[in-house]
Amino acid sequence: MTAELVRGQNHPLSVARLEIRVSASHPVVAGATLADADGRIPGAEWVAHPASPRVPGLEVSRQAAAGHRLAVDLDALPEAVHRVNVLLALPSGGNGPASFGAMAAPFLAVTGTDGAEIASYTVTDLDAESAVVALELYRRQGAWKVRAVGQGYAGGLTAMLHDQGLSGAAELAASIDEAVAQGVARAVSAPPAQRTGGGTGALRTAPAGGAAADGRDTGAAARAGPAAGQGPGTGGSGAGAAAAQPPAGSGPISYRHPGRSTSTPPEPAPAAPPAEPGQPSRPVAGDATGWSMEERLYNQVWGMFEDLARTTAAYRSAVDFAESRLEQELDRVLSDPRTRVGPAADAAREEARAKQAQLVEQARSVLDRDLAQLVAEAEVVEHALPAAFARWDSPVWQGYQVPLERPMALRLGDLHLPERRDLRIPMLVRLPLQRGLWVDSGRAQGGPEAGLLDSAEMRRLAVDCAVAHAVRLLAVHSVGDYAVHVIDPAGAAGSALAPLLEQGALREPPAAGAQGVSEVLARLTRRVDLVQMAVRSGAVESLPPDLDTGEHLLIVNDFPHGFDDRAVTQLRYLADEGPSVGVHLMMVADREDARAYGPVLDPLWRSLLRITPVPDDHLADPWVGHAWTYEPSLVPVGSDVMRQVLWQVGQARKAYGI
Repeated sequence: MTAELVRGQNHPLSVARLEIRVSASHPVVAGATLADADGRIPGAEWVAHPASPRVPGLEVSRQAAAGHRLAVDLDALPEAVHRVNVLLALPSGGNGPASFGAMAAPFLAVTGTDGAEIASYTVTDLDAESAVVALELYRRQGAWKVRAVGQGYAGGLTAMLHDQGLSGAAELAASIDEAVAQGVARAVSAPPAQRTGGGTGALRTAPAGGAAADGRDTGAAARAGPAAGQGPGTGGSGAGAAAAQPPAGSGPISYRHPGRSTSTPPEPAPAAPPAEPGQPSRPVAGDATGWSMEERLYNQVWGMFEDLARTTAAYRSAVDFAESRLEQELDRVLSDPRTRVGPAADAAREEARAKQAQLVEQARSVLDRDLAQLVAEAEVVEHALPAAFARWDSPVWQGYQVPLERPMALRLGDLHLPERRDLRIPMLVRLPLQRGLWVDSGRAQGGPEAGLLDSAEMRRLAVDCAVAHAVRLLAVHSVGDYAVHVIDPAGAAGSALAPLLEQGALREPPAAGAQGVSEVLARLTRRVDLVQMAVRSGAVESLPPDLDTGEHLLIVNDFPHGFDDRAVTQLRYLADEGPSVGVHLMMVADREDARAYGPVLDPLWRSLLRITPVPDDHLADPWVGHAWTYEPSLVPVGSDVMRQVLWQVGQARKAYGI
C-alpha cells in the first residue's frame, strides 16, 4: 500500500533502486544534493543538476519540464552520504509562474524500478517560494527512509544551496540557470507519456500536467501531539497561529512555522560522534530535520515515538506468527491418527515448540537490539530538551528564566510500552493547544494503580496534576501572554491552588458558587464571540481596548457540580470554539459524575484530550494503534521547583507592571 505522506512524515524504503517521479502543472527544475551526516554539502560535485546530471548513485534530468523521473541507487551512493535532498526550482527569466504559490501543488512519488509506488507527497502550503526541498532520503540506524520535507525558499536556488552549507552557492545556482536556459532553447514538444517500462538508468520526460499535480488528497493521519497528532512540525505564536491551523481531526496539519523566514539559514544539525567499527552509530541530540534546535528535538522525539511503535509492532507480529504456526503444526499432528499418540507424536510436538521458541527468540533479539539503540538515544535526547519539553526533575528547570516567546510544544507526560517499561517517550503536544485537556478524576482503568486509590485520593491527585500542567503552561509563555482562570464551585481545590494564589499567577480568586461560575463563563464566552467576529470581518483593530487578546486557560474543577444547563452550554461552546481564538479548557472531572446530563455531554468529552493523574493505558499512537501507558508530568515529591518557577513568573509580572 502506498504511503501518502504529509509534511514531516517518514516511511521506510524497502528497496535500494528507486525512481522519484515529479509531476507539476508548469515546467520545473529537478535536482538533488548529497549531504553528509551533518546535513551539509561538502562541494559542488555533490549536487546533481541539469548542468551536471549525474553523481554516484543518482541521475536527474537535463532540462526543466513538467514531469521528471530521477533515478536513485542507494547502494551506489558514497559511504559518506547520509542524506539525499530532492529539490525543485522554478526556471528564472521564463514566462511561467514566479513562485510555487501561483501554480498547482507539485506531486512526487517514490517508486521501485517496477513502477510500484512506495510513497507519495503533494508539496502544499507554498507561497512566495521559488525553490523547495521536497523530499529527503536519509539513513537511520543502517536503514534508508524517505521524509516529506516541503521546505520552501523565497531566495531561490541560491538560498537553498547556501542553507545546506555549500560554499559558492550563488555561482552554482547561476550555472544551473544557464544550463536550463540552454535546454529550453534546444527543447521540442514533450513526447506522449510512457506509463510502462523503464529502469533507473533511463530518464524520460512525462507530459505536462500530471493527474495528481493539482493536489492529490493526502488524507493520511498527520503527527500532532504525537501525534496525532501528529508528526513533526513547527508552531507559531498568538491566537492568529491557532486560527491558521485546522482543528484536530479536520485534515492534515500544517507544519509550516508561521514566523519562519527563508532568508536566514537554520541551525546546523549537531555532528554525531564516530561509532566503533561494527557498532551502530552513536545517538546525538537534535539529529533530525528542523529550522531550529527546538524543532530538531521535537521531530527527533516524534521519530523515536514512531520507531518504538513500529519495531514493537514487528515483534508482536512475529510472536503472533510463531504462535499461529505452532497451532497449525500441532493440529496437523493431532489430525493424523498415526502421529496422534506415541513417541512420534511427542517428538513432533517438541519440534513444533522448538521452532516456535526459535522464532520468538529471533524476534526478541531484533527487538532488544532496536530498543537498546532507542534507550541510548532517549538518554541523550532527554538531557538536551528545553524546559517546555523536559521533566520537572530536569536540571534545566533550576536555571529557568521567563522566555521571550512561546515554544512550539509542551510536555504533558511520558509514554511507554510493556516490552520496555524503562524506555519512556516524552508526550509532546503542539502549542497553542488545538484541543482542551480533561484530567480524569475517576477511577483508573488500565494502569498499575487501577483500583488501588479511592475516589477522594483520585480527585486530589487530579487537581495536583492540573495545577502542574497549568504552571508549565504559564512558565513557557512570555510575560502577559497567558492568563489562568479557575472555576472551583465548592472550593475543594484550595490547597492545590495555593501556589498559584501566593505568587499572583491567578488574576482573580477561583470562582465559587453558581454566580461565580456564571460570571467567568460569560466573560470568556464574550471574548470568544468578539474575537471570532473581528477575525471573520477583518476588523481586529476594532476590538474593545480593554479586551485581553492573549492566551487564556480555564481550569474547571469538580464538573458538573455548580453548573446549570446554561453553564453547560457555555462550557461546550468554549471547548469547541475557544482554541481557535486562544481560549483553552482544562477540566478536572469524573465522567461518571456527569451521567445525569445524559448523552448531551458526549461531544464535550470527545473534544478533549483525556489525561490521567496516575499511569493508565488509554492512549493510542497514530501509526500502529498500540495501547500506550501514559504517565503524567508531575513535580517530584518534596521538590520546590514549581514554587521557584512561579516566583520567577511573578517577579517578571511585577517588573512589567502586570
